[in-house]
Amino acid sequence: MSRPASRAKVSVRAIAALAFAAVVVVAFDQVAKALVVANLPYGTPVAVLGGALQFLYVRNPGAAFSFAVNMTWVFSIVSAAVVVAIIVYARRIRSMWWAIVLGMLLGGALGNLVDRLFREPGFGRGHVVDFISTPWMMPAIYNIADSFICISMVIFVLLVILGVNLDGSRTVSAKRAEADTTEPLDGGAAFSSADADVDESTRASGQDHRDRRDTLGHDAT
Repeated sequence: MSRPASRAKVSVRAIAALAFAAVVVVAFDQVAKALVVANLPYGTPVAVLGGALQFLYVRNPGAAFSFAVNMTWVFSIVSAAVVVAIIVYARRIRSMWWAIVLGMLLGGALGNLVDRLFREPGFGRGHVVDFISTPWMMPAIYNIADSFICISMVIFVLLVILGVNLDGSRTVSAKRAEADTTEPLDGGAAFSSADADVDESTRASGQDHRDRRDTLGHDAT
């Protein structure tokens, strides 16, 4: 009875962490976009850290980093599908790492989906507000939501490589599992062989001792 209760408690914490991460990302993204729209001139670069970081307010009808600008409806549907998939799988999450990663991914997808649904020129065709420019890293203009999507995907790959599952368990590699199963057997065989040698020598010495006593006793009589 205590084990299912413990698992339920962990699940609630994971879902709460996922929801919190998503809300923080969406809020951060939308507030930053509102400030950009209200204060920055459209299409004019504003230096923040020289040439390393600039704010350049543009509207993107396509995907992240201004790709596929003529497929707004497609990416609106894809973003909605990602949101639904994360919500459906949220109840299976037990790992806090996975909860935070999927929460960031959910927040990033929601941040851009809000733009596509409610910004001009219309529902489902809205242009996403982009404003972050790092020419030294990439030529594209992006936003807070895009950044969190990329960060979450990097951590996603790391968790998969490390074998961390959604339920918090760790997947053991085939080589590690084989080593774990063979080492105790080898050790046991070596121990048994050594024990056999010790027992044989003990029995031989005991037999010699008894033979000597018989011989001495016979000579004495």
